[in-house]
Amino acid sequence: MQEINLYLATTLKQLRQTKGWSLDRAASETGVSKAMLGQIERGESSPTIATMWKISKGFHKSLSSLLEPSADNNSQTVIRPPNKQSKVLDSNNSPIAPIFPYEEQFGFEMFELTLLPGYERISEPHIDGVTEHVIVISGEMELLINGEWIKLTQGSSVRFAGDTLHGYRNSSASPAVFHNILHYAHDVSE
Repeated sequence: MQEINLYLATTLKQLRQTKGWSLDRAASETGVSKAMLGQIERGESSPTIATMWKISKGFHKSLSSLLEPSADNNSQTVIRPPNKQSKVLDSNNSPIAPIFPYEEQFGFEMFELTLLPGYERISEPHIDGVTEHVIVISGEMELLINGEWIKLTQGSSVRFAGDTLHGYRNSSASPAVFHNILHYAHDVSE
């Protein structure tokens, strides 16, 4: 976790400096307080996934770009062993792991998320044009789309507009694991 916090600290500071933004401007664009942004840049805070989503949206970047660098090679073949995938815990201690970080040539990022029993999160809309794909690997979960909770079971998949309010929850007694692909209509690498 410390490694991710250091990468995030460096990346956030570079993003802000590249745009020529003060902490005040970054706070205004992201909806994250100036104090919190300063703590993140100094490596003094472990922000929640919700906070990182706000930062990525405010800077028009992918979430995975805040967690780890994208692959340096242009090879079409990338193998990522499970023990090499960094994992972040959200505020409910549910792990999220980037499987494939965002790369401009492909236009998407892919995550594996585990929703612990009782988990519920409402996600703010992502950057305009984002389409999400959810594929349930194990367990069962519910997805909030267009104001309605939809039950998904192992093997279920759904595609929806990620630039609208949506949510995830697990009302069952067992963890639910799913893959989440976010496709960006516009390049978010610059």
